[in-house]
Amino acid sequence: MSDYALPRPAQQCALSGKELRPGDRFIGVLAEEAGKFVRKDYAADAWQGTPAGAVAHWMGRIPAMGAAKKPTLDDGRLFDCFDHLAGATDPEKLNFRYVTALLLMRRKKLQFADARKNPQGSDLLILRDTRNGAMIEVIDPKLGEAEATAVQEEVLRVLN
Repeated sequence: MSDYALPRPAQQCALSGKELRPGDRFIGVLAEEAGKFVRKDYAADAWQGTPAGAVAHWMGRIPAMGAAKKPTLDDGRLFDCFDHLAGATDPEKLNFRYVTALLLMRRKKLQFADARKNPQGSDLLILRDTRNGAMIEVIDPKLGEAEATAVQEEVLRVLN
């Protein structure tokens, strides 16, 4: 797969067509369509679950016009945290590592290479480390909306 850039949140729900306004909660989805990654945003009240072909999804808010930008994350700290949690089996640590992996993907430090199941039946993301080309397996914990939001907030709190 080639590099990709995710655009900013859409101004319209991909399912209902509802206008997404500053402050509205939305669910962003990264999916593969025709060999390319596409981003689709859904109004929180229109969300019906992860669509087929989704690689990842996350919850966010449409930023207010002129609002202060989110705190800057340091790539080195993200990688330190991500690497430290390799081999973790605790569900909270698996969730934290998965969300950190998504942040690194968004920052183009990790690239999606494949998805498959491990021998235990868990879904895995296979990611390529852009620093050295190493292939990394990350367990997809299948986070619900509330869990994903809570983990994302915890990652940002810990790393800022």
